[in-house]
Amino acid sequence: MRITSIELQGFRNYTEADIRPCDGITVFTGNNAQGKTNILEAVYLSCTGRSHRTVHDKEMIKTGHDFARIKVEARRNDGMHDVEIALSQMGRRKIKVAGNPVSKSGEMLGHITGVLFAPEDLRMVKDGPSERRRFVDMELSQLRPKYYYALQRYARALKQRGALLKEASVNPAAVSMIDMFDEQLAQSGALIMDMRRNFIRKLSVRAGEIHAEVSGGLEKLSVEYCPSVQSEESGEALEYAIHETLRRARSIDLKRMVTSIGPHRDDVCMNLNGMDARAYGSQGQVRTCALSMKLSELSIMTEESGEAPVLMLDDVMSELDPGRRRMLLGMLSGVQTFVTCTDIEDLAGAQCGRVFKVINATLEEVQNR
Repeated sequence: MRITSIELQGFRNYTEADIRPCDGITVFTGNNAQGKTNILEAVYLSCTGRSHRTVHDKEMIKTGHDFARIKVEARRNDGMHDVEIALSQMGRRKIKVAGNPVSKSGEMLGHITGVLFAPEDLRMVKDGPSERRRFVDMELSQLRPKYYYALQRYARALKQRGALLKEASVNPAAVSMIDMFDEQLAQSGALIMDMRRNFIRKLSVRAGEIHAEVSGGLEKLSVEYCPSVQSEESGEALEYAIHETLRRARSIDLKRMVTSIGPHRDDVCMNLNGMDARAYGSQGQVRTCALSMKLSELSIMTEESGEAPVLMLDDVMSELDPGRRRMLLGMLSGVQTFVTCTDIEDLAGAQCGRVFKVINATLEEVQNR
């Protein structure tokens, strides 16, 4: 896949921009707070329907503007694809795919695909389970819209069950309605768990290979799915196991007024040489773990879709030592890559196709080295 154009209007600090990246490495360089990351955010939004920086659409609209618009076009093996997203201060966002309005955000997934590696991704290793679930959810949603819709159904049922658990403290009759939502959670939860388990098995193999290469064979990374429902079953058998676990946990859930088990409590465990990377990993090891996870994501997406997604590296070169930097640059062959940096020398040795200087949301192409 190759992104051919990125159009921005009223997005973040951009009044207007029309960017034509090259097929290889496109660099956006300049001082901090000039708008480099905003470009990657817009592309990531067209890939996943979500920003990696905010959950509020209004925060992505330029101050003083009523709306923002982004449009990303890409050339894929089966032809041209484009996704257009309009954000409004007054109402819901509007999405078009190939110029046609779509009613569900899941319908945009898979048209523009990308992997983003940003400094915030270090939280995937060091923070709580929600960051690691988010990593898995974003990847699987791009690959399989079916997974995305299952997440939506699960979230709705979870919210409704939670409301009933609270209501039951003052209205015992609400308890009888919980069964219906247990069934819904079991149905969508079984699909989520099945797909997470299969994906993480692939991820562990590929991330382990990449990490061994990055660390010179000195470290062994393994990735393990740690579900809150302990079952090796799949399909209807897994659905039954989730339903039974919910039933057994109900008395505790009623006391705590929260659903204590299910895919929303899953974790992804990363171990370095058999030790928990979250607890025992050094800062350098944490960076390498995060990099290995992201590059394995890129590899799996390429394998499953038959073409590489765009790789976006947001101000991460300065965070890597020269050895890891050279290794990363050496893996970019054949992958369209967008890089942001404050110092172009961080990309020494890279064959950059286009280099843009970004100053206050204005792009000026500079002569490549």
